[in-house]
Amino acid sequence: MTSTTTRPARGTPEPAERSGRGLTARVSLGRVFAPVPSEFLLIASTSLLLTGFGLVMVLSATSAIGTANGDQPYEALLKQGIFAVIGVPLMFIMSRFPIAFWKRMAWPALIIATLGQMLVFTPLGHSNDGNRNWIVIAGMQAQPSEFLKLALALWLGYVLYRKQTLLGLWRHVFIPVVPVAALVIATVMAGHDLGTAMILVLIVIAALFFSGVKLRIFIIPLLLGVIGVAVLAVTSTDRMRRIMSFLDPVCADYYNTCYQPLHGIWGLASGGFFGLGLGNSKQKYDWLPAAANDYIFAIVGEELGLVGCCVVLVLLALFAVGAFHVIRKTDDMFVRIAAGAIVIWIVGEALLNIGVVLRLFPVLGVPLPFLSQGGTSLLSTLLACGVLLSFARSLPAKGPTPVAAPAAAKTPRRTR
Repeated sequence: MTSTTTRPARGTPEPAERSGRGLTARVSLGRVFAPVPSEFLLIASTSLLLTGFGLVMVLSATSAIGTANGDQPYEALLKQGIFAVIGVPLMFIMSRFPIAFWKRMAWPALIIATLGQMLVFTPLGHSNDGNRNWIVIAGMQAQPSEFLKLALALWLGYVLYRKQTLLGLWRHVFIPVVPVAALVIATVMAGHDLGTAMILVLIVIAALFFSGVKLRIFIIPLLLGVIGVAVLAVTSTDRMRRIMSFLDPVCADYYNTCYQPLHGIWGLASGGFFGLGLGNSKQKYDWLPAAANDYIFAIVGEELGLVGCCVVLVLLALFAVGAFHVIRKTDDMFVRIAAGAIVIWIVGEALLNIGVVLRLFPVLGVPLPFLSQGGTSLLSTLLACGVLLSFARSLPAKGPTPVAAPAAAKTPRRTR
């Protein structure tokens, strides 16, 4: 009898090959759907909630004036929403990049961001209230200095990470950190934007702190920053007027320097515990200047009361907790420094903005991250969150809990 062997059809993979491909597919899917650290979830969820909350408040703060001026009531929301639609996907795309990518991008990012800031001194530049810190392209206004914040944080993290064994010597801390940072901040100060310059100084100080430099070395840049801010404040008549009105407890100059701070604190106080209701603000009817920008926290307090303000503060606190957990758990000094600079930038800017509304600080012109109207500010903040999420993915995985070996069974002794 003749036996025939059945061959597989041409192109059909062998069983071993099929099993190998199936294993590869399962591994790839496993990497995509692998569980992320709790820090990732905390940073991502608070960022999304604050962004959504900010879109609602921008709509509420701008719809009345937009309608009165003959514009569409949703125009400001649409402009802000475009940057949110761009920024949120970019945030999650950036979260997939490895740490090596951010190290390679440190120098190029700082150079590109600085060149972008220099565009404000070209015909594309635009001035507002004495500050030349914007550019206008195709009818869209942008603030390049917002991207300097993230670029400077990454660059400081990379440079200090490369010098980590030499940070005990002041010259290695000073060069190139102080000259390059001073040059970057000077491009912002040339446009007379003291608020953004102060945030950049804060980023430098935060990076030095998280790098673990000695206190005596750390104090030198701090003193230089304080002296620089003081000189810039004294040499400007407008800044001195705002500082003097802040120091006046009565704030008697109502129609000039005290008009905005007083209406801000009145709007915040009139909300009470539960607020006047969403959309029921009175200050947004052209009583409070920059109601949707620097003073949007006053509108939150007026419409949503103490409850709404506490929600914002709790979300910011949870965001900070997630970021600080990344700093505490990471084994990479670059991640520690860059993440520390980013979280101090975002949380510090929020506290300064809220402090201005509460009249704890003079008017500085810094936005409230995630909430203030301004597409460039929202986009740069979401990109910074994408970097933090990338750092969170790099945290060392928790190893399995070792299982204790079972104790050897005792052999009963034979009794004679």
